[in-house]
Amino acid sequence: MGIASIEAGEARPGAKYDRLIAAAKAIPPATTIVVHPCDESSLRGATDAAEAGIIKPVLVGPSAKIRAVAFKYGIDISAFDLVDAPHSEAAAAKAVELIHAAKGEMLMKGSLHTDEIMRSVTAKAGGLRTERRISHVFVMDVPAYSETIFVTDAAINIFPDLDGKRDIVQNAIDLYTQAGFGTSPRVAILSAVETVTSKIPSTIEAAALCKMADRGQITGGLLDGPLAFDNAIDREAARIKGIKSEVAGRAQILVVPDLEAGNMLAKNLAYFAKADGAGIVLGARVPIVLTSRADSPRSRMASCAVATLYADGRRRRAQTAAA
Repeated sequence: MGIASIEAGEARPGAKYDRLIAAAKAIPPATTIVVHPCDESSLRGATDAAEAGIIKPVLVGPSAKIRAVAFKYGIDISAFDLVDAPHSEAAAAKAVELIHAAKGEMLMKGSLHTDEIMRSVTAKAGGLRTERRISHVFVMDVPAYSETIFVTDAAINIFPDLDGKRDIVQNAIDLYTQAGFGTSPRVAILSAVETVTSKIPSTIEAAALCKMADRGQITGGLLDGPLAFDNAIDREAARIKGIKSEVAGRAQILVVPDLEAGNMLAKNLAYFAKADGAGIVLGARVPIVLTSRADSPRSRMASCAVATLYADGRRRRAQTAAA
């Protein structure tokens, strides 16, 4: 199911997320293992997405505590499976077991710390690793920008090397294409300047990533870089700098040099530009909805929607390959 494009100039807050959530409602809900939903925001986020028809939750954690939270805040969980686990670490381990047993298509972080769930996901024995580096994407609805923008990686890889960045880029491209955002996304490899210089290592890596795309080591997207942020998202800035590129001024995926830059960029967009950000972890055997306590209900819903669309795309690709 494709996501309808937003017309250039449409700046209504949440407009892009409306389309995203509507697209997710139009496909079957994805069975989602919700890990340790032991506070109001995480439990309500899961149940709201279920009521919207986006996910089918399986709640994993201390059953008495989950029921107590549900009772305290008037959240009805009677329709959902509840799998008991004594504490957050055990809940994460049990959730991974359920994925291995084909009991779910997605994971969703509850009220445990990110590193707790990721330890179980990345465990060498029994985890959910694949040949890809695991990475994070913020899918951002920026009211002043005509495109839904991806920012990667702002949450998992602190200082990724070139091979890690190759996977980060490929993960984001696959999400864009398989979740129905479109084809051949425009990928800007960000740095401080738009020229390659040995004084700024990220410019050299940006040039290398573009050459890797030329040689088929990265597929499905249109890459350019290094590009400074203004040149990546503003056509006039790119024109003034004399940059002739299909990507410059109209990027759809922004690849940052490191986690610090990505985290600051995403938070600047959220707090200065009033953008919503949906978070998803890629590169594991299943997509992982990675939410924060500070996320709005709308952002949680959009995170579930993105992951469900991606899971549906992966499911359909697998069926096509098996046919």
